[in-house]
Amino acid sequence: MSEKYILHGDDLQAVELVLDPGEAAIAEAGHFMMMDPGIAMDTILGDGSAKHSGFFGKLVSAGKRLLTGESLFMTLFENRASTKQSVFFAAPYPGKVVPVDLSKVGGTLLAQKDSFLCAYRGVAVGIAFHKKIGAGLFGGEGFILEKLEGDKLVFLHAGGTIIERTLQPGETLRIDTGCIVAFQPTVDYDIQFVGGIKNWLFGGEGLFFATLTGPGKVWIQTLPFSRLADRIIASAPSIGGKRKGEGSLAGGLFDLLGGDND
Repeated sequence: MSEKYILHGDDLQAVELVLDPGEAAIAEAGHFMMMDPGIAMDTILGDGSAKHSGFFGKLVSAGKRLLTGESLFMTLFENRASTKQSVFFAAPYPGKVVPVDLSKVGGTLLAQKDSFLCAYRGVAVGIAFHKKIGAGLFGGEGFILEKLEGDKLVFLHAGGTIIERTLQPGETLRIDTGCIVAFQPTVDYDIQFVGGIKNWLFGGEGLFFATLTGPGKVWIQTLPFSRLADRIIASAPSIGGKRKGEGSLAGGLFDLLGGDND
């Protein structure tokens, strides 16, 4: 717990941001949960940071966000009361909320798109391009990463459990591309071919994995949403999957009556 935020829950977390009078937070659409009556909500163009001030700066910032599949607009939550007020944001799927103080990681963080949950006003939400064509073509997320800049708290969301690793200079970590949540810009990100014809044909893990080389801190998730979605689709009869794991009499009767008779 911090005096600026409180994490609620364990695997289906929500984050409570405690705002001083006049203080504000920003969030992507769809993450708002609830707020105290002294909080005013407004839709803004861009992220409301000083870096993207002025109409042209806001327009450029918002236009870049379109490249990550996000909206032109963000939601601003400002405390207009004379006492502390709270606003809550919830994660869109099971996982963990990851608080990162940008002032303690060099002021910049690179994150996979869709991992940004919310932040205190003043954080600039932009984009960064992979410098290496291999990472862009085969990295699972394309050429574009979210670039978070500032000296405030930012909150990411990731699936499953979060593992933090601090890589020493030259230290390399091989990782499934979908498991990367965020890393400092000092970390070198590249893609490496798994190798071996048997791995290619029968491994079931894809042809490539990411290599992260230090120095710098990285955040890793155990359950990427894409992996979770694939399992749900594979087990959903209505969209072509097959039911799995129902060993009960009720499950067998469902299959016999046509629930899974192909």
